[in-house]
Amino acid sequence: MGNAPDWFMFFIVFWAFVMLGAMAIGGYFMFRKFLKVLPKRDGKSKLDWQNYWVDRSRHMWPDDSKAFLDELVQPVPGPFRDIAKHSIAASIAQYAIESGAEEVTRNHCIAGYIKATPKRDYRSLISFLDKRGIDYQPYQHLFNR
Repeated sequence: MGNAPDWFMFFIVFWAFVMLGAMAIGGYFMFRKFLKVLPKRDGKSKLDWQNYWVDRSRHMWPDDSKAFLDELVQPVPGPFRDIAKHSIAASIAQYAIESGAEEVTRNHCIAGYIKATPKRDYRSLISFLDKRGIDYQPYQHLFNR
């Protein structure tokens, strides 16, 4: 039972850093989720409002709008796609309901998608819309909010 080989010690140190990194990344996302659940001044959290808008608009979504929403969330990495889809759907629903629409249309989807996208991601959003041949010029005012 002598000393462990040097390569084994490096492996243990490397593995410790990998584990610490994974825990830090996981902790970051858990903390972000925790912040979404905290109540705001009105007593509802961001997650409560998202659920409210999605539930209120459930009957307003025709199949083509659902399919278009699925197309819009394609650039989002798989593990985060469902969460992003719910968040974007809430933004679309809020936009459609506040505009007095009877059903969610493609125009509501584009506008809600822009509103749900953080400013730091506008460049990739515009690139995605250009690749899909989607005209976003009527919604240019939403980029300047």
